[in-house]
Amino acid sequence: MTSAVQRCLGVSLAVVSMLSAGVALAHGSMEVPLSRVYGCFKEGPETPKSDACKALIQAGGTQALYDWNGVRQGNANDRHREIIPDGKLCSGANESHRGLDLARTDWPSTLIAPDAQGRFEFVFHATAVHATGYFRLYVTREGYNPALPLKWSDLEANPFCSITNVSAQNNRYRLNCPFPQGKTGSHVLYAIWQRSDSPEAFYACTDVKFSNTPPPPSSWRELGQVQAREDLPAGSSVTLRVFDAQGGDAESHVHPLPAATPAAQWIHGLAQRVNAASNRVQVGVLDTAGRVNPVQNATANRVYARDTGYTFQLDITKPPPGGNGDPIYPAGLESYTAGSVVRGTDGLRYRCKPFPYSGWCKGSALHYAPSTGMNWQDAWERIP
Repeated sequence: MTSAVQRCLGVSLAVVSMLSAGVALAHGSMEVPLSRVYGCFKEGPETPKSDACKALIQAGGTQALYDWNGVRQGNANDRHREIIPDGKLCSGANESHRGLDLARTDWPSTLIAPDAQGRFEFVFHATAVHATGYFRLYVTREGYNPALPLKWSDLEANPFCSITNVSAQNNRYRLNCPFPQGKTGSHVLYAIWQRSDSPEAFYACTDVKFSNTPPPPSSWRELGQVQAREDLPAGSSVTLRVFDAQGGDAESHVHPLPAATPAAQWIHGLAQRVNAASNRVQVGVLDTAGRVNPVQNATANRVYARDTGYTFQLDITKPPPGGNGDPIYPAGLESYTAGSVVRGTDGLRYRCKPFPYSGWCKGSALHYAPSTGMNWQDAWERIP
């Protein structure tokens, strides 16, 4: 073999090795309840909402959030306490994720409650599915102080949940675990996912709250967090779509926005609409009485279902350029005059005809509704 061929072969093997290493980087984090790193990613690496996530970025940059699924040690091989020192648990001793180890009392957290059987379904989102050696879930001891860096001695000596036989469904590992007992106030859940086909392991810190008075068993099962990451212009609409276990459409809840709306307000309005109409899900924050209440907060609302198998998706539709100021009919019925331009529920634009027809644009939402009323052409004309 010539030296030129050997050099080319060496380069090729190096490239293959690097590509293989990239593929082997596995990936995942806790989704229910939402882990610290995944929650900050969902807030938006460039525009985080919470002070804690902003501090995380100041400490280590945005890349840690784009790599939310990579809090890992490639050669852990069940030696977690040996290779991860105190104060580095949440980052998995990765310098790239050092912001996760910040000792703060304001990390966004989730109130969790047991179901009627005294259990809780934790959901681990795996963007790459691997053979599982085990999942082990730990919880901090009673009296844990979140203002201090997390140490191994802050965790209960034994995991409250250890699962070795679990398969991923739709890239989610669903871990049906006994609910931690005797906990009140703020705590950290620490998850370890050890692969069986590799020494690699993954780590996740999740901030949770336990009620000071034991809540009644909750019939609600959290599906995940729903976040409003931006303010929306007039003429936008947001839709919560609910899917069954087979991926079929189960429900769809459309919330139109006639006026420009801040993120915290439109997610609150959507949650109210869903809760009033849905037979399957509720959106909001679970309280200590087992109720789900919508809140005006861009990041706090979660989606809950009573039955298993449901998933959801948030769709956002914005008006095309030039249509941002169009109100969605029938908002402001009494304000329509000759020349008023609106956007119908079909997304198209309509203009109120001149006098005497303009009077018909007011107050008769059903009879003269653009494109849908029986005589809408008498009051409105379609425009580009």
